[in-house]
Amino acid sequence: MPKPNDLEQKALQLIVNSGHEGILQSELWHKLGASSREGSRIAIKLENKGLIRREKELQNGRWTYRLFPKRLPASMDSIADCPCLMCPDNSRCDPSNVISPQTCEKLTDWLFTIAKNYPKALGDS
Repeated sequence: MPKPNDLEQKALQLIVNSGHEGILQSELWHKLGASSREGSRIAIKLENKGLIRREKELQNGRWTYRLFPKRLPASMDSIADCPCLMCPDNSRCDPSNVISPQTCEKLTDWLFTIAKNYPKALGDS
């Protein structure tokens, strides 16, 4: 029988892999091969540790929770269009120089675009 920490780690990995869509708590404990009681306790522990968030949801006429990771691993897609990657001034860019991230309009515009689109990436409107 796996140790509780092993189940917590496996649960956290399943939740992180669910991404922005999250995973139903009932689906999680089925995948873990755990009882509903064990699954609930694991989810509560992970929430108390600040690793996940739980949102109440009505599913098939029953209340359950959808579990979301608080943090997702970074991907190359997240910086693929960063202007710094192809900037001709990259070698001279430094916070202590005239050319710096603090004064770069292209970087500022890119960051504002990301900030504006961030709620859409999470599925919010």
